[in-house]
Amino acid sequence: MKIIACIKQVPDSEAKVTAADGKVSWGDAPLVINPFDEYAVEGALQQKEAAGGSVTALCIGPESAKEALKHALAMGADEAVLVSDPALENLDTVGAARVLAAAIQKIGGADMVIFGRQTLDNGAGLTPAQTARVLGWPMLGLAGSIKVEGGSVTVERVLEEGRQSMKANLPAVLSVVQSIGEPRYPSFMGIRKASKANIPAWSLGDLGASAPAAVVTRTELINPPAQQAVTEMITGESAAEIAEKLADKIIAEKVL
Repeated sequence: MKIIACIKQVPDSEAKVTAADGKVSWGDAPLVINPFDEYAVEGALQQKEAAGGSVTALCIGPESAKEALKHALAMGADEAVLVSDPALENLDTVGAARVLAAAIQKIGGADMVIFGRQTLDNGAGLTPAQTARVLGWPMLGLAGSIKVEGGSVTVERVLEEGRQSMKANLPAVLSVVQSIGEPRYPSFMGIRKASKANIPAWSLGDLGASAPAAVVTRTELINPPAQQAVTEMITGESAAEIAEKLADKIIAEKVL
């Protein structure tokens, strides 16, 4: 079985977000693999261990995103591919889906593509379904467990209303949640292997794809309307006097 785990490099979750001139900024926060995508890698590795095969980590981003791919390699992924192009700097979910689909088709032979449930930086959670749509593959989202039998995959979806079992033919696109299992720590040997890995970087030209025609982004900071509260202190010589004044105030304001 050939499995592709799609990941993204995002600012560290411990970073402090700043806002200036109506724009949100992560500042100089260190960049790491998206925490939800670690579960995607874990789910992919579980399927590799159960059915054999290989796991390829796939990421769109700048050259620095190779560090996130090395994290996936250190966890146990067999290969990694970076899609990097200046035209992809401000990519929306639709554009990302089209680029990922082109990369998946270039890799070739994939039986399953696994995403995390969402990314930490924008949290849209739309890219898995959009990628499935571009590929023309079935989409099984929010999977807490995965079981492959023959040419089909069955997942147990974790929903607010409970659990739901769904089945689809392979190849398929999945997104996973934390119930898939705690991501394994990179081993020492895995870290050494990842540090020496040669990660290819594909441009849009390598994919035979063009830059997205339109980019839809929203980074404006919306502040809640300002509220003013007036506080009046009621004093008195005794608790009974204070209570009487408070009762009179409540009646005068027609609260009761």
